Amino acid sequence: MLYYLGSYLREASEALSYLRLLESISFRAIAGAMTSLLFTILFGGRIILFFYRRGYRDASRSYAHFPVTDHRVPKTYGGGLLIAAIMVSVLLWCQLLNSYVLTAGAAILWFAGLGYIDDFLKVRHGTSDRGLSEAAKLVLQFTFGLGFALVFVIEELSPLPPGLATELYLPFFKNPVMNLSWAYVPFIIFTVIAIANSVNIADGIDGLAVVPAAFAVAVYGVFAYVSSHARISSFLIFPFTPGVGEVAIICSIVFGACLGFLWFNSYPANVIMGDTGSMALGGLIGTVVVLVKQEFLFLIVGGVFVSEALSVMIQEKAGIKWLGRRFFQSAPVHHHFQSRGLADTKIVVRFWIVAGILALCGLATLKIR
Repeated sequence: MLYYLGSYLREASEALSYLRLLESISFRAIAGAMTSLLFTILFGGRIILFFYRRGYRDASRSYAHFPVTDHRVPKTYGGGLLIAAIMVSVLLWCQLLNSYVLTAGAAILWFAGLGYIDDFLKVRHGTSDRGLSEAAKLVLQFTFGLGFALVFVIEELSPLPPGLATELYLPFFKNPVMNLSWAYVPFIIFTVIAIANSVNIADGIDGLAVVPAAFAVAVYGVFAYVSSHARISSFLIFPFTPGVGEVAIICSIVFGACLGFLWFNSYPANVIMGDTGSMALGGLIGTVVVLVKQEFLFLIVGGVFVSEALSVMIQEKAGIKWLGRRFFQSAPVHHHFQSRGLADTKIVVRFWIVAGILALCGLATLKIR
């Protein structure tokens, strides 16, 4: 909104030529991050109180087997706060007609809506076991993934330059390793669904998911900025992608919103993301990794989320269903550490450290190629 307003005022009066600053991606990225951060901190208390009074509180499962953790106090679902901060900042600082912004915005709203339905059903039935079924979630996630994949792959609709959308890039390789053509459609669907659910799975302890998510979007914001800059992308041998700089702004906004949410979500939290927040973050990150053409980079940058998801698959699919045994005391893996008596704060901070190291490793792939 401010981008268009600045352009109009600058054309109307030469005295306002300084408003060309609003064309700068870096300026709008910083301003967007500050806006989402301050919005969350300044209005978070009131919004959380509103959700609390409306009864949007977590009905946790039994965690009596965790000796050092008190999960008896219900916490308020605050994913709406995170979404509001992101969307307000996007409306203010992004080019709203940019196809990348429209795609990312659609991902946020779709997955936030999916998560809200799940949270609403949990509150209505008074238990975390009565939300959306796994099948219903997968159908809704698949629907978005399919629509996004078709738009992305069809050249007439794709935001990317012709011929680039279906090429597969890997970390540490300068050139695309292959052109997947229409096989890119199921690949995109799988990527979006896998990342959305991995972030959702990790949201199990106060502050655990929000910081690794902030690290992930920060790294992808850097990659988006590099790809949007003709000289930098040429120097680092990345495909030049006009318009993708708006993704860098969105990533910066999400980074600020995550830090602001941590203000209330840090231990002991009085608010949690719930599925509304975690699904929206996961769906957005899954969409961004495709838009930036760095899907496999998530295995490094999102290593915390990958390990959480893998621990559930190993425990429930390979272990319990196939072999009839458990590999962990509890899954996902953060619950395993809780079961072994490790304090929540120690688990969370160690996961943050690992996520930070992985984010730096991901940034290193900009040059190590």
